[in-house]
Amino acid sequence: MVENPLTAQLASRPAPVQRRGMLRVQAILNAADQILAEEGYEASTLGAIGKRAGIPTASVYHYFADRNQVDAALMERHSQEIDQLVTDAAGDPALGTLSEAIDALIDPQLAYVREHPSVVELWYAPGRSPLLVELEEAWGRAQAERLWRHLLDRGLIAADTPLLAVEVAYEAADRVFGVAFRGSRTGDEATIDEARRLMSAYLGTYAPQAPKTPKRRR
Repeated sequence: MVENPLTAQLASRPAPVQRRGMLRVQAILNAADQILAEEGYEASTLGAIGKRAGIPTASVYHYFADRNQVDAALMERHSQEIDQLVTDAAGDPALGTLSEAIDALIDPQLAYVREHPSVVELWYAPGRSPLLVELEEAWGRAQAERLWRHLLDRGLIAADTPLLAVEVAYEAADRVFGVAFRGSRTGDEATIDEARRLMSAYLGTYAPQAPKTPKRRR
């Protein structure tokens, strides 16, 4: 299983061991999630988060050094839930084509993002912190590796297909997704379909070659 890169990035943050501290951390993340969904990235300041959570800003600093760490922890929470959804979808034995495997990657993420609009702000909002950009890029590399291994295991791409090919396909599709969500919280469906076509067409060039049938002698 591909390691979640966000977990490694946040490992240095002290984890609250007392129940009260854990509840406060969840309240802070829930408040940040609500503000991002309702008001957007710029509105989600530590002061606004603390006010929404009913926690003094000074106390918020006890758990998070700055707003960027709140965003990163929230991104980690969302990524873990998406990971499980994608894992479940990819395990469907009925997936028999490259397009179906790509849909199994895209569909759960798309449904989750539409249900949790804060994800759009964390992944695609302009002006995001360098930390969020770094984490999002690490997430993309991990997802590309997961897809690469899955396609190899299913025999949907040739055994010698380099990881780079799937990374390129994923990165290109992710850029298209950014366009799809640029003007819409739910994502423009036509643009998302182009992302599907892009991945399917490009990775289709790495599909296993059918053995040539020898010509019959006349």
